[in-house]
Amino acid sequence: MEEVCNEIRRLRQSRGYTLKDLSERTELSVSFLSQVERGTSSLAITSLKKIADAFGVPIRQFFLAENNFNYMLKKEEQKPFRLEGSSVLYTRLNGEFDGRGLEPMMVTLAPKMKQNPDSHPGEEFCYVLKGTILIKVGDSEYVVREGDTIHFPSTVPHCWENLLDVEGELLSIVTPAVF
Repeated sequence: MEEVCNEIRRLRQSRGYTLKDLSERTELSVSFLSQVERGTSSLAITSLKKIADAFGVPIRQFFLAENNFNYMLKKEEQKPFRLEGSSVLYTRLNGEFDGRGLEPMMVTLAPKMKQNPDSHPGEEFCYVLKGTILIKVGDSEYVVREGDTIHFPSTVPHCWENLLDVEGELLSIVTPAVF
């Protein structure tokens, strides 16, 4: 999260924006933006998207380590993160290079966790590594077990539910790259 806070501050200052300027561009309060830059407030993906749009950069800009334009991402370089208000743990698995179109992530679902439906441009592919996950896509429900896969257009509202009392894990590959 620290890298996100630092990058928001860096972009704001490099463009000569005050917190008030950024607030007007994002419709987020000055006090909230100040807390985000100091790392004292969680940041929802929707708020991060507003900030990225205000700067005219992709969301992944906030997760780039300096000079991490490599094809390989070593295990010790993988940085798990949570979105505000979520019990889902995401770990980015990609390297960085211009024109990247895939967003591969390890997704860890808390026991009995349910996600609210979401939709976004692109496609989503999931491979269940551990557990039994109910994946809802539109009006259809799929019980996806260890070793099973599912691939769907992510423009259709979809969500996950961990059916078990233990953590579930899946590999999720999303297009286009969002982080």
